[in-house]
Amino acid sequence: MEFFKIRQDIPFMRHALVFNIISATTFVLAVFFLFSRGLHLSVEFTGGTVMEVSYGQTADVQGVRGIVAGLGYSDVLVQSFGTPRDVMIRLPAQKGVSSAQQSERVMGALKAVDAQVVLRRNEFVGPQVGEELAQDGLKALGVVILGVMLYLAVRFEWKYAVAAIIANLHDVVIILGFFAFFQWEFSLSVLAAVLAVLGYSVNESVVIFDRIRENFRRYRKMNTVQVIDNAITSTISRTIITHGCTQMMVLSMLLFGGPTLFYFALALTIGILFGIYSSVFVAAAIAMWLGIRREDLLKASVKKDGDPSDPNAGATV
Repeated sequence: MEFFKIRQDIPFMRHALVFNIISATTFVLAVFFLFSRGLHLSVEFTGGTVMEVSYGQTADVQGVRGIVAGLGYSDVLVQSFGTPRDVMIRLPAQKGVSSAQQSERVMGALKAVDAQVVLRRNEFVGPQVGEELAQDGLKALGVVILGVMLYLAVRFEWKYAVAAIIANLHDVVIILGFFAFFQWEFSLSVLAAVLAVLGYSVNESVVIFDRIRENFRRYRKMNTVQVIDNAITSTISRTIITHGCTQMMVLSMLLFGGPTLFYFALALTIGILFGIYSSVFVAAAIAMWLGIRREDLLKASVKKDGDPSDPNAGATV
């Protein structure tokens, strides 16, 4: 399916060096902010108090959030769970203040507005749990990266695997850099969005790499740069359809999903935009600079046709 078809190839690789300098600068800045400012971790990672309260009628989540914020909690997660009358509140840990003291203060403020509110559960999530969650998240990221590299190395060639992983890590680090620079809250849902972006960006790179492989077989007189430009140009319509539809859904979550989904959708928005950019200007350019050749993708087919030492072997490929 195509909305349009571009007749003349766009010379993307002509400007690859300039765009990769921009990418490298952005990447370095992201790393700098990660080390200088660090991530603003949520309660799941740092520990804190988890409260579950119940109302006699449908709870006003926005109102509850405003009441808790009025107590000086700028980083608090308030969301509905179970029934419309139940609300979960997650408070960050405070030095010198126990979990019981935090819950008493919050309940006092809530009862001042609605005397029917009832505390259903109150517990402290310690930093040890947060540290375990952080380690599990890093392990999940490592497993995803290794799996992607293995898949691309087997399906294509190691040069493509290296190029795709560099491009995708570029996306992940830039997302983290945005969260570090603006000190947006980094929660488990944001971590899930980062892992989703990693897979999403890989998909775009694979589509372009697959078209490059087809072009190497189809256009024997084209050089590597022309093959890559043609592959990217011929997939633009597909890219617009796929990413456009995905971005519309993510923007709906960003604008109408409320505070619970806001940072999750924000991370996806940044990742999708940079994922398109990195697949075209980073992954394809790095693969080109690593020296991908027609022979890298066709040698397996040549071996299947006969003895590689035979000059006539693979002549029909």
